Amino acid sequence: MILETIGKESFDFTKVATQASGSVWYQKGGTIILASVAVDEEKVIDEDFLPLTVQYIEKAYANAKFPSGFIKRESKPSDFETLTSRIIDRTLRPLFPSTYRHPTQISVLVLSYDGECDLQVSALNAASSALFVSSIPLSYPTCAVRVGRGESGFILNPSAKELEEGKLDLYISGYEDHILMIEMRTMRQDHNANELSEEELCQAIELAKSEIAKTSRAYKEAFEPSKKPTFEIKHHTLPEIAEIESLVCEKYYQDLSKAINQMAKSERMVELQKLAQKIAQECGLEYERVFLAIEKAKRKAVREMILKEGKRADNRGLKDVRPISIETNVLPFAHGSCLFKRGQTQALVVATLGGEQDAQTYELLGDKAPSKERFMVHYNFPGFSVGEASLIGAPGRRELGHGNLGKRALESNLSDKRVVRLVSEILESNGSSSMATVCGGSLALRASGVECDNLVAGVAMGLIKEGEEYAILTDIMGLEDHEGDMDFKVAGSSKGVSALQMDIKLGGISPQILREALLQAKEGRMHILSLMEESAKKIVKNDAILPICESFYVEPDRIVEIIGAGGKTIKEIIEKFGVTIDLDRNNGEVRVSGIGSERLSQSKDYILSLLQKPKARSEKIDLTIYPQGLRFRGKVKKMVDFGAFIELPQGGDGLLHIRKIKNKNASLVEGEEIECVVLSSESNKVELDLV
Repeated sequence: MILETIGKESFDFTKVATQASGSVWYQKGGTIILASVAVDEEKVIDEDFLPLTVQYIEKAYANAKFPSGFIKRESKPSDFETLTSRIIDRTLRPLFPSTYRHPTQISVLVLSYDGECDLQVSALNAASSALFVSSIPLSYPTCAVRVGRGESGFILNPSAKELEEGKLDLYISGYEDHILMIEMRTMRQDHNANELSEEELCQAIELAKSEIAKTSRAYKEAFEPSKKPTFEIKHHTLPEIAEIESLVCEKYYQDLSKAINQMAKSERMVELQKLAQKIAQECGLEYERVFLAIEKAKRKAVREMILKEGKRADNRGLKDVRPISIETNVLPFAHGSCLFKRGQTQALVVATLGGEQDAQTYELLGDKAPSKERFMVHYNFPGFSVGEASLIGAPGRRELGHGNLGKRALESNLSDKRVVRLVSEILESNGSSSMATVCGGSLALRASGVECDNLVAGVAMGLIKEGEEYAILTDIMGLEDHEGDMDFKVAGSSKGVSALQMDIKLGGISPQILREALLQAKEGRMHILSLMEESAKKIVKNDAILPICESFYVEPDRIVEIIGAGGKTIKEIIEKFGVTIDLDRNNGEVRVSGIGSERLSQSKDYILSLLQKPKARSEKIDLTIYPQGLRFRGKVKKMVDFGAFIELPQGGDGLLHIRKIKNKNASLVEGEEIECVVLSSESNKVELDLV
């Protein structure tokens, strides 16, 4: 079937992978995606979570390429693949019934890519359609929309060029009138960060919401006939725990309140586990049943406290931000650093400045050549930050996602052309660690002397909703994130919002709640920014090790003279003055960076002195003036692996091939004169032999 959405989409549910619970052969233009859903209908896990795994995989052959790297086979997923997997997971997870515990795998394979299709939008649409027609009992298919912004206003599902040249990248997914997930960032254009006001953001979201409603309804009507019979969900095998929950609330409420209060200081569940063991021993009950009952009682207690009393577990008001402390340049031999603490969440963010050679090389599926990532944000979440005894290993999906959010929040305000790496080490965590990364990262950039338009702060918002009653929370901690209905992270400067990430757990929120949350987030953000501004005034830079950068311009076609033959000249300059040099062949910009202004000044003067010499004109010599059989005495100009270049009598060089030299058992050295004869002078090349 072909649907007339924005750009024709084709869905075939019977073409391939028919043994999967659900599958689709999705096509839009020249892009083809295979999405499949596999579920173990007989197995039910005992843990209290949804065992869903999503994998988005791009095949190199989809764009007529070999996999990059030494191993010519797809292996480790790229950051883009990991982040796209997260986008799909975060959209589809809220659709599953709350009691669903069957292991489920969603695979999304890009088989063909035309270079134009928005892969993240199409991948979600394909995955959602395969899930909807599968045997899993779901009521709605979801869809995604991207919104850009140009000079004339918002653009629905912009082309790759429109997105690249625009000011906004807003990705929204949902179904009917419900928004499930939002990813948003502003794009730097014309030396402007282009932050959005809260009102402008609401307008863009409303535009996307209308398109989502129209498309998802069209999907449901079109896909319904292809839907497979659903299987009956097998519930957790534990006996009814409502009685134990009542017991906890009646006899152990004080103990539960103490545990909740303790959880307000840590993301760990140690206190709950201790209470479960106590009740199990005193009442002769199974620990597992007791723990589940306590979990339910805790959720109810936390939510009722907020909705009915307007009080949070740590006694804050709904709009209060936890106490903040800031220290800058705590690491004397780092270019810039900031230790940012908000409540029990602590991030050490470190900035390192580099040159072009330090940029991260990457290649997207549609790229014709590798690209350079000049601004990197790496987020690390070691187990000790939440008191867990676990090995520190490679970053996982969550760490990549949080680092990406930090990058999106800060990048549009970055006006410095140097390569910059930010590393966020989470030393203590109790919610909002990604927003602590944004705050600490902005100050670390300022401490390292990186040029930024404005300081950027971030705050995580939450929502508790029961029927028509709701409460919006500012600066949520781990407990509120776990028991709440929304995780809404907003980052920006005093001028507006630069990045946003929202995940909804209850099936969508109204425009009114969204607007309220944005305005309440602004209050929190402005409070945090005021503290950051005060801290920024006290920054003492590590000048002794801080690289400085100077740019100047030369004629673009003279850049090659700075590089020299085989890079010889530029290497000599770098070694002589201890600087790094980045060159832009397009506009002739020369960026010199190093420690100490004297080195920069000397290297700049040296480069300019090189270019003061008149530009050598390469007059082409007609080598056909040397007839076959001509004998002459010429100097050996240069020895190479394949022979020697001999200076010709009236200008130019001729090649004496290595085999001619070996045939005469000759041993040549550069500078000596030898007798030669011209063998040929075709295609403006002269071939010689020894006499």
